Amino acid sequence: MKKEKIYHIYAKEECIYNNLTENEFKDIWIALKGMVGLMKTDYTEEDISYEVCEVNRTSTVDTSH
Repeated sequence: MKKEKIYHIYAKEECIYNNLTENEFKDIWIALKGMVGLMKTDYTEEDISYEVCEVNRTSTVDTSH
């Protein structure tokens, strides 16, 4: 089994992105922080948060060949 980090992003306690890989998270997080700072929305930077979870991934091998 391989441990893998997954990310969930929240806006005011509501999950808006879930099960992101680290690369996906980095890209989306930077974009969200920029949008909240530049655009007039109901959200502030303090409203945006994230959670990191470690999950065990198992690889499966198809032996039916």
